[in-house]
Amino acid sequence: MSLIAYKNANILDGTKNMMLQENKTILVEDNIIKEIINNEDIPNNTKIIDLSGRYVLPGLINLHCHLPGSGKPTNVSKTNSNQSINKLLANPLGRYIIKKLCYNYAKTELLSGVTTMRTVGGLDTIDSQIRDEINSGKIIGPHILAANKAISVPGGHMAGLLAYSATSSDEARLYVDKIAQAKPDLIKLMITGGVLDADETGVPGAMKMTESQIEAACKRAHELGFYVAAHVESSEGVKAALVNGVDTIEHGATLDDELIHLFKEKKAKLICTISPAIPMKLLDSNMMPDERYQINGTIVCDGIISAAKTALENGIPVGLGNDVGCPYVTHYDFWRELVYFNKYVGASTKETLHIATQGNAKIVGLDNTLGTIEPGKQADMIVLDKKPLLNLKYLKNVSMVIKDGKTVKGKLKKNKEIDQLLDSII
Repeated sequence: MSLIAYKNANILDGTKNMMLQENKTILVEDNIIKEIINNEDIPNNTKIIDLSGRYVLPGLINLHCHLPGSGKPTNVSKTNSNQSINKLLANPLGRYIIKKLCYNYAKTELLSGVTTMRTVGGLDTIDSQIRDEINSGKIIGPHILAANKAISVPGGHMAGLLAYSATSSDEARLYVDKIAQAKPDLIKLMITGGVLDADETGVPGAMKMTESQIEAACKRAHELGFYVAAHVESSEGVKAALVNGVDTIEHGATLDDELIHLFKEKKAKLICTISPAIPMKLLDSNMMPDERYQINGTIVCDGIISAAKTALENGIPVGLGNDVGCPYVTHYDFWRELVYFNKYVGASTKETLHIATQGNAKIVGLDNTLGTIEPGKQADMIVLDKKPLLNLKYLKNVSMVIKDGKTVKGKLKKNKEIDQLLDSII
């Protein structure tokens, strides 16, 4: 057994009422936090890593990711893109290249401070394969909760690429069985449309899946022991999702009293994803391929923010994800989601940090092992030079990432063009 002492740490432990614990030592045995002690109480024959008064937080947990996407906007047509990627997946060499690319993005998440991520729509079974290789120690990466490929309908959100197209309730049920073969951690549904694939201007989030398809998929998923997450970007979609068994609403829309009641009755959770909507709303319209993206993006952005505010006010659990892979959302900028949540939803810096750590861990049932810095938890931690309670932008520069008690090595590669654009509107 190895004993490591992270000395001279200023600890923010991730709990709801976290108070700064100054000049402490975090004692880690193997990959578990054994004890938090005074600096002078470090046992003999212990490896010491002096943090020199820097700030230590639990590793961040990103609950809404798509591994294949870089965040770089592209003008390639959806049809051509789907055909090209599916051809690559059918070829062993092409599949290897795609898997390697997805793994590199997962490693980027880790290097940025995200020690746990949840994928909610990927290419075939690649996400769970990467998860399993990380868990076996073959490769280094974050903890991954994988949905693999999602379920949509013909013409629906991500259909044909990141999602199967179900034409009936029976087919939706059969796709759940198909996805379950690779042992995912959850099932993902694409219930409504989105900003990028809206049929008309002014009506993003139109219903795509039927209620019978939603019910059939949720029922089968629950029978197999999986919870269900769903892409929803309209109030109508939120209602259909909750009534028919969805457990986590991804994105969201304006919530009225009926929807608030449904959330509570069904014990459902809301995952807030402001990051992809903010650029659509605030970037110069010339940066968008079509003016409808800005109009629809503004509607969705306002709905997401409104939903998160209402949920917090009514005691509905809210989690955070940045929908990485969408245009202008990269695998290293989950910190921006926290900044947006603090600024637009109005949560304090402390509450935001809590939600991105212990809060997110609770939503996905990992709070017994992850999400806080306390004895018995896995030693997933990040180290910052500056106090994030003063400014969440300090999360942009993580000076050390510790996952399973080990320091992660590597250097982030960033897209300067995307960063400059987003910095101009933050």
